Amino acid sequence: MTASPRELDLRKLPPELRHGLVFQTFDALGPGEALVLVNDHDPAPLLQQFRFVRPGQAESEYLERGPVDWRVRIARRASP
Repeated sequence: MTASPRELDLRKLPPELRHGLVFQTFDALGPGEALVLVNDHDPAPLLQQFRFVRPGQAESEYLERGPVDWRVRIARRASP
């Protein structure tokens, strides 16, 4: 049985701290573990940044697409 993903609520954090915290939290995940981002806008730029900064390491899935809150599950891929 796997634990529920950690929820990371970014809505009250200053924008300049958000991406760094997401990557720090992601880097602490084990293979197959996930986090759920909660944000006040579409995190598409962050998801694009994952493709460049952590190529092939993450997969994402929208759980909620606004208009007030966005929730995105980001999982660390298991090693091949």
